[in-house]
Amino acid sequence: MRLIIAALLLIGILATTFNNLPTNPSSNKVDEFDYYVLSLSWLPSWCAIDGDARGADQCDPKHDFGWTLHGLWPEFERGYPSYCKTSERAPSRDQTAGMVDIMGSSKLAQHEWEKHGTCSGLSAQDYFAASRRAYEAVIRPPLLRKLDHTVKMPAYVIEEAFLKSNPSWDANMITITCRQQRIQEARLCLTKDLTPRKCGPDVLLDCNTNFAIVDPVR
Repeated sequence: MRLIIAALLLIGILATTFNNLPTNPSSNKVDEFDYYVLSLSWLPSWCAIDGDARGADQCDPKHDFGWTLHGLWPEFERGYPSYCKTSERAPSRDQTAGMVDIMGSSKLAQHEWEKHGTCSGLSAQDYFAASRRAYEAVIRPPLLRKLDHTVKMPAYVIEEAFLKSNPSWDANMITITCRQQRIQEARLCLTKDLTPRKCGPDVLLDCNTNFAIVDPVR
């Protein structure tokens, strides 16, 4: 009997302890986030690393893709939600196909809805509309589109080009990422109403290489 009582007391203590633990900062509740990250991919880099091996259609030179929309991501000041349970309907094929002109792939649009859009509190239609508005509000610098061959340059040159083209931004609103020594993405932080704002500390981690590979538009 004493063992049973001791076991019940232990269970009660553990339950109280777990109930009082701080909430996971990456909990996946719909529309509970602090700001957005607008992620733009330099598609020639993605093609060189992944797309060519997959035979991805968006890597065909006929498309002339440069900076494409990767996604609009709900973000916490630290961490981010993903794959939230939402009552909103999944996007139709027409809705995902309607994003190909700026995303390059309807499959990417579907994936971005499932991982990020479901956490936005928006319908699929409104999420894609907000993503498009955010993308189109960015003046994408012409610097990289002028390249006719692969070059190497410091990643900060890309950031400076974005800041010059978008003079209302500050350096703490944007970060440039690299992957496999290539310029990968430009990530801009936005309020929920899509106004540029300061990035959280875990987003503002610039690629600091002085020899980032930059592939030209195909």
